[in-house]
Amino acid sequence: MTAGTGKSADGRTGAGAAAGAPRFDVPEVDAFTRPYWDAAAEGRLLLRRCRAAGCGMAHHYPREFCPSCWSEEVVWEQATGRATLYSWSVVHRNDLPPFGDRVPYVAAVVELAEGPRMMTEIIDCPAGALRIGMPLLVRFRQDGEDRQGGDGRQGGGSRQDGAGAGGAEYAYAVPVFAPA
Repeated sequence: MTAGTGKSADGRTGAGAAAGAPRFDVPEVDAFTRPYWDAAAEGRLLLRRCRAAGCGMAHHYPREFCPSCWSEEVVWEQATGRATLYSWSVVHRNDLPPFGDRVPYVAAVVELAEGPRMMTEIIDCPAGALRIGMPLLVRFRQDGEDRQGGDGRQGGGSRQDGAGAGGAEYAYAVPVFAPA
């Protein structure tokens, strides 16, 4: 298996690759991002907010500095979980494990009530019913839900394959959005 590529030694991808293939939906949990993933596992969405004088910008994805003013005076803040649909695309083909087993799915950009936009997935809504500006609420998909895990188990914890958590078991939840 070629690490990080999702391809087996003979070039097969997706479902044709050997069991235990790298997964491309597993977050890299490290000391900085652990509060984000721990909160998500508890059903809370966190953002980062700048505390520098004259800024106050909220941002997502989490960074150790403000992308607006470059200040390092940023703190974690719980988001309301409310958003509006900014853009979306229906994905019909994805060869990276485990996404190939989930097609079609709706990849989207949502605008959070706090201002930042984030990439996510829309669930529990047919693609034909999606509309720009429609109100959404965050939900959290537990690791392994609605897909076959790279370790052959449905649901439960996930192997990190050494990424981020030092190879330790770490269950996580991914923020997704559904109609409000």
